[in-house]
Amino acid sequence: MVIAEGQPVVAGALSWLLREQGYAVTAVGDSSELFANLERVVPDVIVVDGEVVQRDADLLPRLRGDARWNDVRVIVAALDGRTSGLPWGADDFVSKPFRVPELLGRVRTQLRASGQLRDARAALRSAASELDRARGDAVNNRRLIDILHEVTGDLTAAEIYGILTRRVAKALAISHCAVVLARAGELTGTVAAAAENSRINDVEVHLDRYPEIAAALETDQAVLVDDTMTHPLFAEMRDVWTRERKKVVLQSVAAVPFAIDRARSGVLFLRTDRGERRLTAEDVEFAEVAIRAAVAAIRRAQALETTRADNRRLEALATTDPLTRVLNRRALIDRLSAEVDRARRYSSGLTMLLLDVDYFKQINDTAGHLAGDSVLRQLGALLEDAMRKVDVVARYGGEEFVAILPETSAEGGVAFAERLRERIEGQEFTVNNGLTVHLTVSIGIATFPSARVESTEDLFARADEALYRAKSAGRNQVCI
Repeated sequence: MVIAEGQPVVAGALSWLLREQGYAVTAVGDSSELFANLERVVPDVIVVDGEVVQRDADLLPRLRGDARWNDVRVIVAALDGRTSGLPWGADDFVSKPFRVPELLGRVRTQLRASGQLRDARAALRSAASELDRARGDAVNNRRLIDILHEVTGDLTAAEIYGILTRRVAKALAISHCAVVLARAGELTGTVAAAAENSRINDVEVHLDRYPEIAAALETDQAVLVDDTMTHPLFAEMRDVWTRERKKVVLQSVAAVPFAIDRARSGVLFLRTDRGERRLTAEDVEFAEVAIRAAVAAIRRAQALETTRADNRRLEALATTDPLTRVLNRRALIDRLSAEVDRARRYSSGLTMLLLDVDYFKQINDTAGHLAGDSVLRQLGALLEDAMRKVDVVARYGGEEFVAILPETSAEGGVAFAERLRERIEGQEFTVNNGLTVHLTVSIGIATFPSARVESTEDLFARADEALYRAKSAGRNQVCI
C-alpha cells in the first residue's frame, strides 16, 4: 500500500495506523515520488490526498493510462462532504479529517476488490495455459482421423461420448462399445453412451457384474480379457453364470480407464460376443488413444467455457462497485458517453439523475461505518430494482449515485425522480442487529440536449448544480 500525502505528520500517522493493522505501507510526498515508487513495486491500494491530485492534474489519468497499474485501487482523501468533486480514476474516497473506522473500512473494501481482480486474472491465465496445452495434443494414428474430425471442443461431453463409442465400434469392427462413468470403489456406474443403441444413456449398471471395469478403475490401468471363459478375472462370474444357468455369449472384453477431473472418471468399455473375433492388445491401444482424444476435447471445451466465464467475471469486477454491486464510476463514464453519442446520432434525448443521501454522515457517526455500507448496498439494490432494463445505475462516489434514463424527457425524468424519492423515503433500511433507519435523498436532474448541455461534462455540471439547489432548499427534494 502507498500513502501519497504532502504533510509528513499526517503521512506518518497514517503509515503507523495501517502498519498496526498488518499492512505493508510506503509513504510518499508528491506525484513524482509516487510514480518512482510504482516503477519499483506495484501496490494493491493507493491512498492519495486530494491536494496532491489537485497539484498534479495528470496524476490519475497517467495512472489509469498505464496497463501495469490498471488493477491498483485508488482511494482519494477529500475534505468531508466534497465527494462529488472526486476526479475520474478514483475507486473510492475517504473523508478528511480521517475517521479510523471509515478509513480502515474503505481500505479493506478496496483490498478485497484488488484480490478478486488478481484471482480472476490468475484463473484466466491458468485456463489459457490449459487451453494451449490441449490444442497442442497431436494424434498420428490414421484410424483416428474420423473421430478427431467430429470430436471437438464445441460439443458437449454427452455428444462427444456418443461420437466416440460409434466411431470406435466402427473402426474396430465390433458391435459393443460404451462409455461407463464410475469411480474406484463405487458399487454402480452409469452408461453415458453406447454404440449399439444411441438412446441408451444414464443407465445404471452394477459393477460387481463387470469385474473388468472395477479392476480398471481400481488400478487405473487398461484391462483386457481375451476369453471370459478362461481368464482368472472372471472366475467368480463364471460361478455366478453357472448358478443362474445363464447362457454366456460374452467372448472378450476390455476396459480403458479415463479421468476428466477429480470428480468425473470412467472407462471406455469394449465387448465382443461368441462368433466374433477376440479383442487384442492393439484394440486396447487404439481405444486408449481414442479416449485420450475425447478427454482432451472435453477438457478443451471446459477450458473454453472457463475462459469465457472468467472473462465475464473479470469484466464485471472491473466495471462494478465492490460495495453496492452497481456500476462503478469508470464504467459510468463509458456508458454515459455511449448514451450521449447514441442520443446525438438518433436525435433523441436522455436524462441524468444525480442522487445524494441526506445526512448520511450521521449514519456512519451513530451506527458505524459497516452500517453505512449496509445502507448503501440496500440503496443500490433498490435503485436497480426501480430502473428499466435500458436504464443505467452507478455509484458515483461515497453516498452519491447516478441514474441514466435513455429516451427520457426532462418532464419524465422529474416524474420518475419524484417517485424514486418517495419510494426511498418510505423504505426501511436495516442496520445493526435488525434496527432500521429511514433515509431521504436529494436529486439533481440534467437533460441532454438542453440549454448549456452539449456533452457528458455539461450533464454532470448541470446535475451537480441542481443537486446543490436541492440541498440548499432543505434536502429531500428534486431540482432540475
